[in-house]
Amino acid sequence: MKKNFLDIVFENKSFVAINKPAGLLSIPDREQTQKSLKEFLLEKYGTIFTVHRLDKDTSGLIIFAKTEEAHKYFSNLFEERKIEKYYQGLVHGIPAKAKDTIDAPIAEHGLQKGLMVVHRRGKPSVTDYEVIQKHKNYSLLQFQLHTGRTHQIRVHCQNMGHPLACDELYGDGKPVLLSSFKKNYKLSKHDEEERPMLNRLALHSYRLKFTEENGKVIDLEAELPKDIRALLNQLQKNK
Repeated sequence: MKKNFLDIVFENKSFVAINKPAGLLSIPDREQTQKSLKEFLLEKYGTIFTVHRLDKDTSGLIIFAKTEEAHKYFSNLFEERKIEKYYQGLVHGIPAKAKDTIDAPIAEHGLQKGLMVVHRRGKPSVTDYEVIQKHKNYSLLQFQLHTGRTHQIRVHCQNMGHPLACDELYGDGKPVLLSSFKKNYKLSKHDEEERPMLNRLALHSYRLKFTEENGKVIDLEAELPKDIRALLNQLQKNK
């Protein structure tokens, strides 16, 4: 990972907002398998505090606090659900409703550690979704999270029968290939096998909106990454 890869969307004395690339850990994992975004930020700022996290394969907006006071303030914002969180993701198929609220409690799987399931005894979990683009085999959805459960969007998508593309835990985990939707697809002379258009979880933290301690409203956006944009472009062309 390059030293200057940090895509800083916004920063001030209190916090820094990063557009995290897919494949990068938000914070260190137990195995210390690779360097995390937090560690890169610690090198840059000296002191940094975790406010929330994104799954390793999820790209997009994530906030880190620069001071203890800011950390406390942001932690309260998240706890009291005073921060608007929007995601965009590519799901299999086309949901029956163009707009809906998924209100389905989520709990940890009884036997499989790290896997979450919809369960009546789980914690309340609410996700709004809206279909932004419809294609033959996939749809681009925008989600608003009203709770912050582990894997919430992924579990809710699986539960409604439209798992996220390339989701290894809650979907089929298969890469998206151009040949799967392009008519008369031909492999290029230079390639022995087809390269996937997308080979990672198709989920992006797209927008965060909140009010700072001084009363200023902050509204941040990070556009979809190149890989998802390129795939959407191809889906549009091959409708």
